[in-house]
Amino acid sequence: MTEEHPNIAVLKRFNPTNVAETIDVFAEDVIWHYYNARLPDLHGDYVGHAGIQTFFEKLRLLAGSDFKINTVAVTAVGDELVVVHRKQVMNLENHHIESDVVVVWRIVDGRIAEVWDIPSVHS
Repeated sequence: MTEEHPNIAVLKRFNPTNVAETIDVFAEDVIWHYYNARLPDLHGDYVGHAGIQTFFEKLRLLAGSDFKINTVAVTAVGDELVVVHRKQVMNLENHHIESDVVVVWRIVDGRIAEVWDIPSVHS
């Protein structure tokens, strides 16, 4: 039996549907980088616990209650990084959208220190 990488266990503790309940999984000075030319209202760097909560509040407002994240693959890379491929489903401006997203998580001392959220924007 293969033991789970400790950084993957850290990610499993985070619940994006209830950020406030699991905010302690993030370092206090965490940075969440998000860029999507098709969602300029969400574009930017979100810093600290308040920034993470703001990002997910904005995302919920844009995507509505139909927002879902389906994980496709998770790969630990070395001692700091975890790469996650997911399918993101949402309704945006009355359009059903399902897109691929890659999220690179940097984990230091058992907490998420930095995140690069990279959605596909042309498919």
